[in-house]
Order: sequence, then C-alpha cells, then structure tokens
Amino acid sequence: MKAPDLSNPSHENELNENLEAKDNVVDSHEIENLKEDNVSTENSEPEMDSKAEDNSDSTSENDSELQKEPDYTLMEKSELKNRLALLLENESLSAIKEKVDAIKQNFYKKHKEEVDAAKQKFIADGGVEEEFDFGTDELEVQVREMLQKFKEKKSELNRNVEQEKEDNLKKKYQIIEDIKELVNRKESFDKTFNEFRVLQKKWHDIGMVPQQALKNLWDNYHHHVENFYDYIKINKELRDLDLKKNMTSKIKLCEEAEKLLNESSVVKAFNTLQKYHEQWREIGPVPREEKEKLWTRFKDATTIINRKHQEYYEGLKSEQKNNLSKKTVLCEKAEEIANREIGSHKEWNSSSKEIINLQKEWRTIGFAPKKDNNRIYQRFRAACDLYFDRKRDFYMALKDKLNVNLEKKKELCAIAESLQDSQDWKETTDKLIAIQKEWKNIGPVPRKVSEDLWVRFRAACDKFFNNKSEHFDNADTGQVENLKLKEALIEKVRGFELGDDNESNLNTLRQFQKEWTKIGHVPYKKKDKLQESFRKAINGLYDRMNMDSENKEVQKFKSKIDTFLTMNNSEDKIIIERNKIVSKIRQLESDIALWENNVGFFSSSKNSNVVSEIQEKIEKGKQNLTILNEKLKVIDGLVS
Repeated sequence: MKAPDLSNPSHENELNENLEAKDNVVDSHEIENLKEDNVSTENSEPEMDSKAEDNSDSTSENDSELQKEPDYTLMEKSELKNRLALLLENESLSAIKEKVDAIKQNFYKKHKEEVDAAKQKFIADGGVEEEFDFGTDELEVQVREMLQKFKEKKSELNRNVEQEKEDNLKKKYQIIEDIKELVNRKESFDKTFNEFRVLQKKWHDIGMVPQQALKNLWDNYHHHVENFYDYIKINKELRDLDLKKNMTSKIKLCEEAEKLLNESSVVKAFNTLQKYHEQWREIGPVPREEKEKLWTRFKDATTIINRKHQEYYEGLKSEQKNNLSKKTVLCEKAEEIANREIGSHKEWNSSSKEIINLQKEWRTIGFAPKKDNNRIYQRFRAACDLYFDRKRDFYMALKDKLNVNLEKKKELCAIAESLQDSQDWKETTDKLIAIQKEWKNIGPVPRKVSEDLWVRFRAACDKFFNNKSEHFDNADTGQVENLKLKEALIEKVRGFELGDDNESNLNTLRQFQKEWTKIGHVPYKKKDKLQESFRKAINGLYDRMNMDSENKEVQKFKSKIDTFLTMNNSEDKIIIERNKIVSKIRQLESDIALWENNVGFFSSSKNSNVVSEIQEKIEKGKQNLTILNEKLKVIDGLVS
C-alpha cells in the first residue's frame, strides 16, 4: 500500500501556462485556483477517493487482527458476553463489527462444546440421544439478544447513512446552482468572492454522497467553478491573502506529517497520513515560489512513513511464516496421536492430556499468513476431531461390553441369593467360592450400578457365611475353660513391656498369637468381645513399636488373619475379608483415576487450592492403596 503519488507537479505548471495564454486578464490568483481545481479533475479525484478507501479497508483488515484486543479464544462465555456488552455500550457500531464477529464465533464455539459435552455425558449415563435436552442457557439468550440489537442498529445506521448520502448529494447540487447564480450577480467583487468561498467551504464540509453519482457531481462542480473564475477578476490583495492562508495550512500539514515519524504504531501513522494527503489536495494553491519547497517537505515525510509501513508488513509476513511452521509441527503431532493405536482407559487419559496440551500451545501462536491461516486451522481441527471421534467410539464399545458384564453379574447375584439360606455348608461353600472367582473374572460394569450390584452380591454371600459361622461356633465344647485361658492371655499381653529390638518384639507378638490360636474356641456370645480385647491389646503393642505406619497396619492385619485361622470357618472369614479388600482396591483405583483426571481439568484454574486438595487426596489414596495391596498379599500368601 502507498500514499497517492503527488511527486510530479509539472502537469500543473503546464495548465497554468495554458490558462495565462488563454486570458491574460485573469490574474495569477485566479489561475492558481483554476489550476488547482483542474488538477483535481485531471487526477480523477473520485477515483483517488476510492483508492484511498480501498487502501484504508485493506489496512484496517490487517490492523484489526493485530490490534491490542483480548484473545477471545481464551475467554470464558461470561467474559465474552461482558466484553460484547462493553463494546456495544462504548464504541461506535462501524468500529466494532470485526470484534463482534470474533466474540460471536468464539462464544458459540464454546457453547457448542458445552452442549456436546453434556450430550456425551447424558448418553454415557445411559440416556437416549433423542431425549437429550440441554435446557436454557441464560448467557446464550443474553448474547443472542445483544447480537440481534446490534444487527438492528447496524441496519438502521446503514439506512441512515444512505439517506444522508442522498441528502448530501442534493445539498451539493444546490451549491453548484448557487455558484452558477454568482456569475449573474452585479455586486462588488469582494462580496461575490466571499460568497463563493462560503459556498466552497460548505461544499467541503458536506459528507459523502452515493458512489455512482460521484464523477458526474465533481465534473459539474469543476465546470462551474471554472466558469466562475473566468468571470470573476479577483484583486491582488485578496489573492495574496488567500495564497498565504493556504501556505499556512500546508505548512501545518507538513509539521503534522513530520510528527508522525515518531508515532509508535506504523499502521496508525500510515492511515493518518492518507487523511493528510486528502486535506493537502483540498487546501488550494500557494505562492508559486513556495510551492515546490512545501511539496518536497511533505513528500519527504511521506516517503519515510511509507517505507516504515512497508518494512513493518514485511516483518509481519516473516513472523506469520514462522507461525505457520510452528502450527504445521502441532498438526503433525496431533495427527500422530489421532492415528495411534489406543486400547485402554489409561492410554486414552494420557493421550487426551497430550491433545489438550497441543491445543493450549496452538492458542499461544499468532496468525499464519492469511492465505494459509484457515487451511492450517482446518487441518489441526480435523486431527483433533478424528482423535475425539475415535475416543467416543472406544467408550461406546466399552459401554456395550460393560452392559454384557452387567447381565452376567446380575445372574451371579441371583444364584448367590438362591444359596444364601442353604444349610448344606460344604457344597454351598464350594459353589459360592466358585461364583466369587467367576465374579472377579467377568470384569467391570457401568459405574453408576457397580457399587449397588457389589453390595447385593456380597450381602448374599455374607449371609450364608455368617449363618455357617454361627452354626459351627455354637457346636464347640470346652469353651468355658478356653475363655479363662484367653482372658489370662489378654492380661499377659497388656502387661508385656516392649524391648528396643523390634524383631524380638515381633517374635513375641507372634508367639502370643500362636498361643491364642492353640487355646481354641470360647462361648459364642463372648467370642467377639474377647477377640476385640485381644486384638486391641496386640494392636496397642504394635502402636508403641518404632515402625512406620504402613508396616504397623500390615502387622496388625497379619494378627487379624491369624485370629481368623483359629476359627472353624476360618476359610469363609478370610474369603469375606479378601472380598472386602478387593472391593476397596477397585473403588480406590477408580477414585484415584477420577482425581487425576480432575487435576487435568483444574490445572488452568486460578484457584490453586482446589488443585492442591485434589493432589493431597491422590497422595493419600495411593498410600492406602499400597497398604491394601500388602494386606491382599498376606491373604494370597496363605493360599500359595
């Protein structure tokens, strides 16, 4: 883009000479004015306006991408809504069109993502897609109303502008009629000339007219101005005053153009310079001896500003090419992830974090060249869409598998419930152990019914094994003597003093446990209270020993299992205990996975306390998971 080339005024001198030859009565002031008007005609003034307008439009388009506006892609819906309201309240409609379009695009993109996410969650929770209803989004309603008002106001503004142009056209044609009338006046030249100047000022003060009428309008105007100068003989004193006034105005424009050399925004300086060139053209002639010097001064400032403007856009072009290279690399990474073979929930979580990080990095990179910007974005978007389509398909297939597992486990629940009141202790025990193993091998079911289904299955198993335990506990003899022996052993444990050697202490505690096991059963009504007292005494010794908390928990659990081994139905109790541990492990693993996923969602949140609390939960959960796995090893070690 370049400012209009006014560097060669020679054609103006030729016109001046021709006019002097035509009528030597017309003085130099008339010639300068006539020359200035005819130069405007020669330079096709309407076409120059159009060109300047085209340059301005092109520059504004590029400038709009670079203006210091917020990054709408990073703003939340509420922030976009507030930004839209602020623009509509404080800026003119013509200045915010591109900003409003950008806000609209980013708002409805985020709104669509929320609707899609809600629909996927609704379907994942078992809902039917056709029944999904997102409901009313108040933010979307407010934005839609503001956009409608903006559209109506813009339409009204356009109608008013077009009407104003028509009115301006009528006013300018009336001025032409008034100039024609001046030729027929018989008033003093001074008064006639002053009226002419008033009409000229009114002409330049009137705004735009319809484009299609522009050329004919200017042709008429210049024609009648020439007629006026042919008729009016302006005296030398008025001429010198007018030329001096024009020279002062052009000196002022030179000074303003030179100030633009220090403007930090080269785009702003270039656009302002275009307006100065339009003003320069409209000011009129200056004394002949100052003309070339003034024009050279104005042209020198123009040349420097134009060069800065060109260098600026060349630098911008280089930066945009670099941005294109960066975005191409991100596309390649996204495409690799989108086509990667992924077969587990853990792998999908990990790859989702990779995709999200690529999207975050994408938003930190500026625009690519205009011809490539949309293409490279579509490529990146296509890779992301492919990834999330494959992820959705994976979980849809997983959902079908979970439903199959659900039906199998419902069948096992029905079998367990049919056996829960059986008194065929041996055969039923074998059957229940077999279906518990089958339960474990089936695999997961939908999360929303998993816990309830497990509680149902475990309740049926527990009922049978509790009945079996009560039956065999009541059948034992010699329990009163055993009661006294165990009470004495409890007192012995309570009175034991720990030494400094942990290994020696542990051996003693194991010996207490073995002694407890040898004693045998006690009356049924006393056994739970007695067992609790013994365990409390043993655990009290563990608590006082100098060991880490995890080791203490495992040692206490070993003591508990050793106690189970003293009972007739020890195998049943151990199975029940194992099932409880396995259930806790599954639930804890599920919780940890959920918490880790939440950390990803909240990682960009300004509330660091939320992230810290979740991380503490994860750490504590992993510690508990380690202890549970150690306990499971203790039980499984008995089988091996």
